[in-house]
Amino acid sequence: MGIALVAAVLAGGVVRAETIDRVLAVVANQLITQSDVTAAMELGLQSADAAADPVRIVLSKLIDRELVLAEVDRYAPAEPTAEAVDREVLRVRERFRSQAELDAALARSGIDEKHLRETLRQDLRLRAYLDQRFSTAAGRRASLIDEWMTGLRRRGGVVDLYLSDARPR
Repeated sequence: MGIALVAAVLAGGVVRAETIDRVLAVVANQLITQSDVTAAMELGLQSADAAADPVRIVLSKLIDRELVLAEVDRYAPAEPTAEAVDREVLRVRERFRSQAELDAALARSGIDEKHLRETLRQDLRLRAYLDQRFSTAAGRRASLIDEWMTGLRRRGGVVDLYLSDARPR
C-alpha cells in the first residue's frame, strides 16, 4: 500500500528540487554560500567597487577572509570587547534608514543579528591579527600583506565553484 501511495504522488506531478542556497566555495573546510555573498554586499561588509561581476569580487574577498581567519584561529589574538563589537554593529545599522530596513536585509540574507555580531567579532579579530603581524612594516604593509595572502591562497585548500552568470552570447 505504501508503494502505491508514493507512485500515485509521483504520477500526480513533476517532483521539483528547491535550491535552498548555493555553495560558491569551500575554504579550509568552511562553506561560502550565495547568501554569504549577498549578506556581505547588502550589509556593506564587503564592497564590489562597481565591478562587472560583483559576486566574483565579493566572493574572492570572502575566500581571503576565510584563509586569514584560519590563521587567526591558529594564533588566537585577544578577543575584542563587547563595546568594540557594539560599535561595529552600530556602523552597520547606520548604513540603513531604519531598523526595519536592516531587518529586511538580514532576512533576505538568511542571517540574524546574532550571526551579524559573530561576523563582526571575527572581523575585529582579523584586523587585530593583521595589526599585530604587520605592525612594524608601516610603509610596506600593503605589499607584505599581499605577498602573505598569495602564500595563503597557494596552500589554503580553496575549492572555488563559482561560475559567472555572464556567458558570451
